Amino acid sequence: MDDPSKETRGHLLTEQRLAESTHLDTMPVQDAVELMNRQDALAVAAVASQRAPVAAAIKMVAAALGSGGRLIYVGAGTSGRLGVLDASECPPTFSVDPEMVQGIIAGGNEAMFNSREGAEDSADGGAAAIDQRKVGPADVVMGIATSGTTPFVHGALSRARQFGAKTIFFCCVKPRENDPQVDLIIRPLTGPEVLTGSTRLKAGTATKLVLNQISTLAMVQLGKVYQNLMVDLKSSNLKLKDRALRIVIEVTHLPAQAAATLLAAAGGEVKLALAMHLLALDAPAAKAKLAANGGRLGQR
Repeated sequence: MDDPSKETRGHLLTEQRLAESTHLDTMPVQDAVELMNRQDALAVAAVASQRAPVAAAIKMVAAALGSGGRLIYVGAGTSGRLGVLDASECPPTFSVDPEMVQGIIAGGNEAMFNSREGAEDSADGGAAAIDQRKVGPADVVMGIATSGTTPFVHGALSRARQFGAKTIFFCCVKPRENDPQVDLIIRPLTGPEVLTGSTRLKAGTATKLVLNQISTLAMVQLGKVYQNLMVDLKSSNLKLKDRALRIVIEVTHLPAQAAATLLAAAGGEVKLALAMHLLALDAPAAKAKLAANGGRLGQR
């Protein structure tokens, strides 16, 4: 496979020097904080410029997940860690199978905690990771490479496309001749970093913002949210059990003890408890109604 890292990197936005921070090493701390705050705001603006492709990505992902497919993030270093982070938070937030949203990081699980930077240089490694997960036409593979050059990500996207999967590419640089062939590109131009080349800063912030939007709003489209409440959360700890009860109280206006009794009758499932109350049905009947409505509590 072609190795995009062989192309000179100096012209990339993510590798250029930021004029305002050339004296970062001697800058008073307060001034440095203010500088970073100003630069962070640029990341938010850059993401806002990508509303149309982000919305298209959300629709693509929701369609895939709603048809039994998967969303698979692929990245290296910070990009890979952010993909794994977003994927790992979907099961407790939305009670989805861990297989539904996955994160692949170059270097494997060990790279989440200990840097294995050389792993990102293998396009074949990215392709092998796609092979391992048996990616197919039902899936969406989103490659995250803020510099746009990561061979591991390019290899993964190329292989996913061969298998008929939908593909999305996220980067923070201008178009290049060897951009991967994909269905959709999300390109927030965050510009040079305060610390030259450290894309865990603005580029990383933009990455997190976009992944937040894609996973959250795709789950909204799947009926995992009622109003703005996470009614499909998994009550796996004390904090989430308390949140589940508060959601039931908020929607039903029941006293705390009555809400707790209702939630217990629903086996701890918030959405089912709400359906039971709103439809005045027992658990089996309410569960059947939810199933008939595609798991959606609200009307669509």
